[in-house]
Amino acid sequence: MVKLNRIYTRTGDTGTTGLTTGPRRPKHDLRVAAYGTVDETNACIGLARLHAAAEDAEIEAMLGRISNDLFDLGADLSTPETDKPLAFEPLRIVQAQVDRLEAEIDRMNENLAPLRSFVLPGGTPAATHLHLARTVSRRTERQMTELAATEGEAVSGPALKYINRLSDLLFVASRFLNAKAGGDVLWVPGGNR
Repeated sequence: MVKLNRIYTRTGDTGTTGLTTGPRRPKHDLRVAAYGTVDETNACIGLARLHAAAEDAEIEAMLGRISNDLFDLGADLSTPETDKPLAFEPLRIVQAQVDRLEAEIDRMNENLAPLRSFVLPGGTPAATHLHLARTVSRRTERQMTELAATEGEAVSGPALKYINRLSDLLFVASRFLNAKAGGDVLWVPGGNR
């Protein structure tokens, strides 16, 4: 249960932050950066969700579920695996969350025309914001994979799968919304020469 009585604690004034398990890390630490970028991804999804509410209620609801999952992912990353027993059960991303993303991708992609060109960010307001969220989620993935490759650090397999599927889902969702509004904005190679 989360309980926040005060927003500022002054404990980070020296440039460190506490992990869920207690140890303090520099605010520029790769683990802290990774879960901070998860939060940034979530903010982008919130903006897309605002626009999706006017375009497609199912997409808006799906983005709401993803937003909640991203808090789970942040909790997962802020609670590094340890050999010491914890006084609580850490919250981890599970395979069922990855499976749900895959099912949603398949459902949205089912009736989309095959791509014959790369897609430019654009189209409806929600689709455009989904493209932004997609690029930020890719940055999150790069940080998470770098963290996983760092000696002494661990990132769970389901967490890595989740962030990889998320960017795929955001891309397909943008195409899904644009298809309802006339189609994707396509790249024209050398179109402005």
